[in-house]
Amino acid sequence: MKKLLNTLYVMSEDAYLTLDGENVVVKRGDDVVARYPLHTLEGIMSFSYAGASPALMGACADREVNLAFFSPRGKFLARTTGITHGNVLLRQTQYRVADNPEKSTEIARCFILGKVYNCRKSVERTRRDHGMRVDDNILRVASDQLKSYIPMINGATDTDSLRGFEGVAANAYFDAFDEMILGDKELFRFTVRNRRPPLDPTNALLSFAYSILTNDCASALEAVGLDSYVGFMHTARPGRKSLALDLMEELRPCIADRFVLTLINNRQLHRKDFEFLDSGAVIMSDDARKTFLKAWQEHKKEEITHPYLGEKIPWGLVPTVQAQLLSRYLRGDLDAYPPFLWK
Repeated sequence: MKKLLNTLYVMSEDAYLTLDGENVVVKRGDDVVARYPLHTLEGIMSFSYAGASPALMGACADREVNLAFFSPRGKFLARTTGITHGNVLLRQTQYRVADNPEKSTEIARCFILGKVYNCRKSVERTRRDHGMRVDDNILRVASDQLKSYIPMINGATDTDSLRGFEGVAANAYFDAFDEMILGDKELFRFTVRNRRPPLDPTNALLSFAYSILTNDCASALEAVGLDSYVGFMHTARPGRKSLALDLMEELRPCIADRFVLTLINNRQLHRKDFEFLDSGAVIMSDDARKTFLKAWQEHKKEEITHPYLGEKIPWGLVPTVQAQLLSRYLRGDLDAYPPFLWK
């Protein structure tokens, strides 16, 4: 099992990363501002435009340290990868399955089933934990709707149908999302999911969480030998990590959405943490991203019992475990891909 180590988040826009021996060095101009042993890191996420040295990128690729680049506002830009060490036979199987509509639908069905199940579990958790503070009728209706879509998803025979069921289920879920927000309702009021750009603080947080989670899923898939760009539900498109987006679907509600709700409901973020632009877009401040990423790193270390394996693992290893289960299914070791069904 992969060991969960620290992730280094570089937030300064002018920070440049380089390698000195076995150390990652963070520089601003000619000044060295930080130094970290490379062997203690599992990932580096840079939110700087300055970039990194080729030597560091090569060292990260050799040591399987996930080095990813984001814009200062959190938009994913690129990640470094070295020589592919994955089993070529596994990738050949992945490509054949991706080209087979029937087999692709079987896997895509599991991703969407996991997503809808976990959306409903998130709604039910709010009903259970905060029943006296919420409109239970709104959440109950959403839960019942999500439950009704599960047999329809199980019976879907093509990916177009699955996309349709996923869309209506997502609408039902997000229609009730505001009711799960218990923090500053005026600031974090949620009406509809929007992006590119996000138009309110809650959507800004969700987009940031999804961007980071997509990167984690892509890293996990590549680590087990799969091609993160060839998906089964998200169609192939140049530059799009389609399989990472597939895998992320089932993990959005329980990892990203619940994390954002926790930040809001624990009042860890405030109005000063967001910038409201004249265009209507809302972006997170530097301090907000630092608060977010510090809490995200701590959340990744919290242990859960994996619903399929029955073993205790940190939240941060869930993408890796799911990627391993997907590779085992493609190899023929499992009869079906077991989605992550949150308990």
